[in-house]
Amino acid sequence: MNQIQSIFSWLNGFLKKARIIMLNIATAIALIFFIILIFVPITSVKSDVKDVSGRVLFIDPAGTVVDQEVFSSDFLIDIAAGSSTEQIQTRDLIQLIRAAGKDEDIPAVLIDFSSTSFAGPTTAINIAKELKALRDSGKKVIAFNDRLSTTSYLMASQASEVWLHPVGSINIRGIGGVRAYQKELYENLKINFHNYSQGDFKSAVESNTRTKMSEKDKMQRENLLNPIWYEMKSLMAQGRGIELDDIQSFADEYVGFFGEAEIGNIAYAKEKNIIDGIKSFPEFRQYMIEEFGLDKEAKTETYKTISYDDYKKQINEDYSNSENQIALITVEGVIMEGDIIQGIAGANGIVKQIRSAHEDENTKAIVFRVNSPGGSVIASEMMRDELIAAKRKGINVIVSMGDYAASGGVYISTPADYIFAEPTTITGSIGVAIALPTFENAMDYVGVNFDGVYTSKYAGWDPTQAIDDDLDKIFASWGADVYDRFINFVAESRSQSYQEIKDIAGGRVWIATSAKEIGLVDEIGGINDAITYAAKISELEDYKVQYYSEAPSPEELILKELIENFDVSLGDSEVLSALNGLTSLYETLMGIQQPKALLTCNDCLVNLD
Repeated sequence: MNQIQSIFSWLNGFLKKARIIMLNIATAIALIFFIILIFVPITSVKSDVKDVSGRVLFIDPAGTVVDQEVFSSDFLIDIAAGSSTEQIQTRDLIQLIRAAGKDEDIPAVLIDFSSTSFAGPTTAINIAKELKALRDSGKKVIAFNDRLSTTSYLMASQASEVWLHPVGSINIRGIGGVRAYQKELYENLKINFHNYSQGDFKSAVESNTRTKMSEKDKMQRENLLNPIWYEMKSLMAQGRGIELDDIQSFADEYVGFFGEAEIGNIAYAKEKNIIDGIKSFPEFRQYMIEEFGLDKEAKTETYKTISYDDYKKQINEDYSNSENQIALITVEGVIMEGDIIQGIAGANGIVKQIRSAHEDENTKAIVFRVNSPGGSVIASEMMRDELIAAKRKGINVIVSMGDYAASGGVYISTPADYIFAEPTTITGSIGVAIALPTFENAMDYVGVNFDGVYTSKYAGWDPTQAIDDDLDKIFASWGADVYDRFINFVAESRSQSYQEIKDIAGGRVWIATSAKEIGLVDEIGGINDAITYAAKISELEDYKVQYYSEAPSPEELILKELIENFDVSLGDSEVLSALNGLTSLYETLMGIQQPKALLTCNDCLVNLD
């Protein structure tokens, strides 16, 4: 074992011990809290659900809106470090909004999405459309914020009234962003970066191999961002009854970053009807009291309201007792081997869900919701293989594409009988990303030499050594073979020739409406359209949707409930965050010990704010 591997091995052992210690500490504290929960009077936890009648529903989801909630394997440590992100399932939020629209006891809905982030632009647009439908139903919708970003304003603009604090911020910046191009950094560090990617548009590793964006990447990004931004600002303009140019002008000329310095922005926003006006917190509270009455049950002088969390507890879920089952399985995040965690669609977990679905005799169809920019080849193969196993049993497989279904997201969709995509879904990226740094020049520069005894030509090779001509050909051939396999899968799935798919492949990404024109998807529609279609082709008159998910352990549920009820923090967050940072660094370094072929469009993710 060379010196680098020895260092990594020691670091790995240290980190494992540190994580075990911190996990034991977190568990011990959790037990203490559990004992407290038993003996502390019930008044110490959150209040009971209030009577809805005459109360304004306050929708203020804090966290990230995702298709499927997942729990990290490091749940306890994440909570302790304050790094666990609250997840709001899209279907739950939509169900709540629709329930409020039908609830005659709810006179109005107050919204504040300033603490909400979204998995992608399609999710944000879909929630905005639900708020528009809520307003169109005749329900009064009021938005009050102390700050508004692009996405939170997208939500606020669907309200009947939009109010902002006098020194609040309004920052409609549009979408997009920049990448850091690090070719010169690698050169200065004497690191050689070898690119074996396949596809002229496959830009996943451009940040490592170029000093600026390629023209092809720039072109495809513009083709993605412009229609998404047009859809967003159209919703904003329609919601406020103003022109598209008013939104664009504000985004171009009135960018706000600095609180009180944004008063000029607010004046322009009022003039152009981007907002209705300004109110301080006491002024808004008095306004709501006058409109909806004083809450005589509250300890302070305030208007009659019911919280987002309290109202959720009163919603009755739609339930069917039918034996016919449509399994809904969600691929959320980067496709990788291993377990499902936040941001990672672990193939082991997804495969287990698919197998459970097709082994259930009541399963008549699978709706496969893909919300992923891609990832590992082998992980994608694992999911694809299991879907094919389901199809061999006569189970229909329908794919519903979400925010992203690119590269590996397309790869795992190839067994589908039919593919739906949202209008602003980002898909395509049929290509392969393979990049490998080698450190032979850096090692030579710092005076580290390697020598040893090997039983075969490459037995002792690792990235601290140069890539010779033969190994270079092996890596290049490997990438070409994976690319060829990818194109063949898509061609077979879409009933097109190899050349037809190759002509639209090359790693290029497409907006869904364009993808339909070139035959990569069958129909523009959402998750409900996919479910309805699955029932139709499976000839189901009655059915229930079975949502498959990775359930948390009982211990995790207990701790999660304790954290929510007592608002506590476990341990020193700085120490724990540092440990997690070291772990991430270690995993990154170990990840380059051998090259991986990736089916990924990670860099096509849209920055919403």
